[in-house]
Amino acid sequence: MDYQLKNNFLTVTLSDQGAEIQSVKDVNSGREYIWQADPKIWGRHAPVLFPVVGRLKDDQYTYDGKTYHMGQHGFARDSKFTVEEQDDKHIVFLLTSNEDTKKMYPFDFELRVTYSLVNNLLSEHFTVTNTDTKEMIFGIGGHPGFNLPTDNGLTKNDYYFKFAPSMDHVKIPLKAPYLDWDNRSLLATDSLFEISDELFKDDAWVFELKQPNKISIRTDKSDYHINVKMENAPFVGLWSQYPKSGNYICIEPWWGIADTLDSDGQLEHKRGMNHIAPNEVWENGFTMAFHDKAK
Repeated sequence: MDYQLKNNFLTVTLSDQGAEIQSVKDVNSGREYIWQADPKIWGRHAPVLFPVVGRLKDDQYTYDGKTYHMGQHGFARDSKFTVEEQDDKHIVFLLTSNEDTKKMYPFDFELRVTYSLVNNLLSEHFTVTNTDTKEMIFGIGGHPGFNLPTDNGLTKNDYYFKFAPSMDHVKIPLKAPYLDWDNRSLLATDSLFEISDELFKDDAWVFELKQPNKISIRTDKSDYHINVKMENAPFVGLWSQYPKSGNYICIEPWWGIADTLDSDGQLEHKRGMNHIAPNEVWENGFTMAFHDKAK
């Protein structure tokens, strides 16, 4: 079922299937900011990643002597959430552990995904509660896909990323689908970072983040731009499908990462994971600001 948030700037459509954004439209221009899930290219809009980010080695891991199987990015994106709260400006989706999740993930939990709309800004906030009697280990993240409009002669190659603050960042290379942690390198992101299909021929660009960051999608040929602000995300992924080509780009704030090449498959040893004690609550999130002066 779909739900809607609306103000004088944006109309946001969300689904209880995966607690996923379906659409963000500019009220004045009618511009659609979110990728519309063309199944021939990439059939999702903005999935929620939980309880892992990225791929596990052989799609499995071991915890407390038992092996569990789980696909890329976890099960939340394919799960039905319930709506716990809703009004015109915010909505809270809730997923709780159940018999199906326990087959893949041996923890009792509550996952809340809250969307809030303020002017031209949409926030996506995660709240994870450990309702188990043991320490809970998890990864979580966002995966919004943003349209790159191609009207008025624009192409995908006319867009670029802009990082703020302007500084170098540590890049973690992918030997898809796993991360090559030992070959991390410092990459200059203090200048414009041009977008193209070929940029993603080796899969996503993954960066470590050491402080609050904002990544913008911009073009010098129109007023259209999107800002994604991450206060505490330790990682971010930049991605678009390759070799299939679509006019969209993903900026993905992550509190977790894919398995590394040297991973031993033990959940307790997995890099980038969050650990919370019984009854502990973990919270984090990011914001998306949308701008378009087109009429």
